[in-house]
Amino acid sequence: MRIMPEAPEWTDDIAFLTHTCRMHRSHLVLPDPGSCCLRSAAGNAREEAEIRPPGLPCAGRCALRPAPRALVLDAHPALRLHSAAFRRAPAAAETPCAFAFPAPGPAPPPPLPAFPETPGAEPACCPLAFRVDPFTDYGSSLTVTLPPELQAHQPFQVILRYTSTDAPAIWWLDPELTYGCAKPFVFTQGHSVCNRSFFPCFDTPAVKCTYSAVVKAPSGVQVLMSATQSTYVEEEGVFHFHMEHPVPAYLVALVAGDLKPADIGPRSRVWAEPCLLPMATSKLSGAVEQWLSAAERLYGPYMWGRYDIVFLPPSFPIVAMENPCLTFIISSILESDEFLVIDVIHEVAHSWFGNAVTNATWEEMWLSEGLATYAQRRITTETYGAAFTCLETAFRLDALHRQMKLLGEDSPVSKLQVKLEPGVNPSHLMNLFTYEKGYCFVYYLSQLCGDPQRFDDFLRAYVEKYKFTSVVAQDLLDSFLSFFPELKEQSVDCRAGLEFERWLNATGPPLAEPDLSQGSSLTRPVEALFQLWTAEPLDQAAATASAIDISKWRTFQTALFLDRLLDGSPLPQEVVMSLSKCYSSLLDSMNAEIRIRWLQIVVRNDYYPDLHRVRRFLESQMSRMYTIPLYEDLCTGALKSFALEVFYQTQGRLHPNLRRTIQQILSQGLGPSMEPTSEATSEPSVELGSSRTDPDSDSPALLLGDEAPSSAISLRDVNVSA
Repeated sequence: MRIMPEAPEWTDDIAFLTHTCRMHRSHLVLPDPGSCCLRSAAGNAREEAEIRPPGLPCAGRCALRPAPRALVLDAHPALRLHSAAFRRAPAAAETPCAFAFPAPGPAPPPPLPAFPETPGAEPACCPLAFRVDPFTDYGSSLTVTLPPELQAHQPFQVILRYTSTDAPAIWWLDPELTYGCAKPFVFTQGHSVCNRSFFPCFDTPAVKCTYSAVVKAPSGVQVLMSATQSTYVEEEGVFHFHMEHPVPAYLVALVAGDLKPADIGPRSRVWAEPCLLPMATSKLSGAVEQWLSAAERLYGPYMWGRYDIVFLPPSFPIVAMENPCLTFIISSILESDEFLVIDVIHEVAHSWFGNAVTNATWEEMWLSEGLATYAQRRITTETYGAAFTCLETAFRLDALHRQMKLLGEDSPVSKLQVKLEPGVNPSHLMNLFTYEKGYCFVYYLSQLCGDPQRFDDFLRAYVEKYKFTSVVAQDLLDSFLSFFPELKEQSVDCRAGLEFERWLNATGPPLAEPDLSQGSSLTRPVEALFQLWTAEPLDQAAATASAIDISKWRTFQTALFLDRLLDGSPLPQEVVMSLSKCYSSLLDSMNAEIRIRWLQIVVRNDYYPDLHRVRRFLESQMSRMYTIPLYEDLCTGALKSFALEVFYQTQGRLHPNLRRTIQQILSQGLGPSMEPTSEATSEPSVELGSSRTDPDSDSPALLLGDEAPSSAISLRDVNVSA
């Protein structure tokens, strides 16, 4: 097998799934004959798969034209459609999708896999007309004309044959871009609207469906998908997957490569490259079951069966992604124990909030992220105590206020209900406000009822009522007031200055923030040390500060301290010299989350004696979460020539997407010789701790995995999870 970033082939047959949140079979059913089309919202605001009732014409090009009836799907220019076909399907038909990897070596692409016949089903014998129309820079509109003789309420299948090459959702890695350097590797990343480049679909969180898939791969390549059931037929080299619960398109995920498993609990295992498996196992053994059990006590039974984790190479564009049954997480985070704990617990929380109950539109992403962040902190409080939870919350809120200061309080992206204009990539809405301002609103609701445990009971009932569906904010708030009728009688939703409507639509910081006093034993020493380093006279303060042993601190304490120093940079040179003398060697031995912050201080203060540490760090790091912040800082000041030198020495070990992003950063202010090369691939939108962004966009970098020129605002250093 040869998986090349510049010329991979991905072939697929699809029996298309369902069009509403309440129908989850692998066939479609037309409503009454007056309906003219099934259509997707193609990633726009208020996304819904729209099925028109009798007599009401469809908007847009279907208006006033009852025929021909058509199926409109989200697609992408990376998809090469070969054919569309139709066949009637019995109600029990469950024809799976079929995926095949490219053949080894330079041979031509393999033939498209045969679509397996379902016993008792009619053969696919009716070709369909289709067309692909441009929609936005991140997608296309695929219109498939349906047979005029198709009767209402009659099950049918649409079979699309296509090939996908380089695509925002599909990341191909040569062996040297993995940790083990042994075998090629591929993974998908669907959030938020990238999976339309993986398979044509209703790419909106308003629509959920089950799915099945068949994947053929060469011997020795392990394939995993976000599915509740999986089997492997060794003699055929074929993997079978089935997701029995309805999920939105962005949660369909696949990974394949040199992956080995290790059980870490009764319903969990980790998958990783062999060289990483012992570390991953030792860090998480027993812990995941503890977190799952705590979450179940709070919010009800875990409904996805297994909770497995796969550790991905450093090219994974975000920190973590909550794909059902199979959390994706970047291997780089294994260095940082506390960040690993928080990131995984956040993804565990998404099993209830985001995966089971999903925001119906991308304009209300806080319904998944804010609730998951609240649930994450309830779980950490149950397992690690309130002080640790308050420390982590203070660290995140500190980052939120940093973003607010840079953006300004009138920034529209600081709303919880951001208005998404047609054609704007929904990934551009992924920012800290989605997580932390959303969390503050949920925390405020919990305080209104006066008892966190009663609020847990409400969230448990909310999940039970809406599981496997998609909701809007009004569903949550109406359920809240119905669950607490005494609060409804008090009109808490209209309380002056704290109206629910203002929470949702006002710009600026949260209207109320949590009481973090229970974490003062951990945050007070951080504040005291920071004050010492910014006090005068420096000699006396530095002597006192150097007596404080930060090697005994928690990672979040040290990170919070360094973030405060970063906020104050540039610092007086004598302060930087004293800081280096006191901490540089110590911090150099700590995890990457600590080192990246110290090295940013070094760069922002042009402290040349420690530049060799920056060089060594960039020579050993291939992850965007650690390389991008340093290159952005290096290119802001007088160290761009140093950045160019290091980049030219290390670029061969970087993923083409990351290489392109760094080239864009370096090219700011330079001539055309530094423009991105043609070999660079299109960058997908990505996310928190995970970050999301489109490097070709002129909009501020407010995305996880956010890569933008140094003039934009990067969220990477807040390391929030998807």
